[in-house]
Amino acid sequence: MTSKIRIGIVGHGNLGRGVELALARTSDLELAAIFTRRDPATLTPATAGVPVHSMDELVNFRDQLDVLILCGGSKNDLPKQGPALAALFNVVDSFDTHNRIPDYFAAVDAAAQAADRTTIISIGWDPGLFSLNRLLGEAILPDGETYTFWGKGLSQGHSDAVRRVPGVRAGVQYTLPAEEAIARVRSGERPQLTTREKHTRECYVVLEEGADAAAVEQAIVTMPDYFADYDTTVHFISEETLHREHSAMPHGGFVIRSGETGAGTRQVMEFSIKLDSNPEFTASVLVAYARAAYRLHREGRHGAHTLFDVPPGLLSPKSPEQLRKELL
Repeated sequence: MTSKIRIGIVGHGNLGRGVELALARTSDLELAAIFTRRDPATLTPATAGVPVHSMDELVNFRDQLDVLILCGGSKNDLPKQGPALAALFNVVDSFDTHNRIPDYFAAVDAAAQAADRTTIISIGWDPGLFSLNRLLGEAILPDGETYTFWGKGLSQGHSDAVRRVPGVRAGVQYTLPAEEAIARVRSGERPQLTTREKHTRECYVVLEEGADAAAVEQAIVTMPDYFADYDTTVHFISEETLHREHSAMPHGGFVIRSGETGAGTRQVMEFSIKLDSNPEFTASVLVAYARAAYRLHREGRHGAHTLFDVPPGLLSPKSPEQLRKELL
């Protein structure tokens, strides 16, 4: 029997826990170890018997792991971890700072090429699956426009901005795609849409005792870079309601390509997702691409890759013969 692909998880927050869940549903991959910056003794994996090690010990596992899945943040963790670990391991990550991807790719590629290792960066749903569907739309309908809508989803960055407003005890923010804008795009109209026309924002806020609700609302809806360019609604709720109704991490969105293939012949392509858990879904994408990274490495394809460079068949545990018979 073929041995399973040995996976290491680096970081065990929401995304790392999601990777654990995703690996448990595969037949050809296994979780071999978890690495954390916390005290390993304080971490209890969902997978029985899986060892937890300090990040400082990673270098000792170079020949014991087939692929590392990096689950750190794009702001502070991955810019350092990606290139450093690509010099030691085959790596998959979810780096999602769009405008920094070219520089990040170059740094990871240089490290992986020098070490004969294989990496796949920026894997998730945006960047990731949405990126692939934007590419398909442009290639198939060159005379057209691409529209990306996000939500309904909980935004971690915008939620943090809400919580930093004076008088706010706790809070979350949701991004909602504008239904009217989506309907116009789906009709093949190809409208020019402003930021305000594409998305709205909803905030659910728990006030500090004695805080002025009107002042808090005004501070939120006029906040530059976050809410000022959007129609924003602020709801004031109790802390109990916040924990009961807003502790999950849903998200989703749409990529729509609207174009013409002949005079007056409208064509619309659409890809959409609706997620109960953003990190668990992102983790599932990472796990599929970890399988592909292992296969690319065995083929001698070293250096950094994006999902544009990965044949879709490498994501599946099925053989090419099975795929042709069952899915083609």
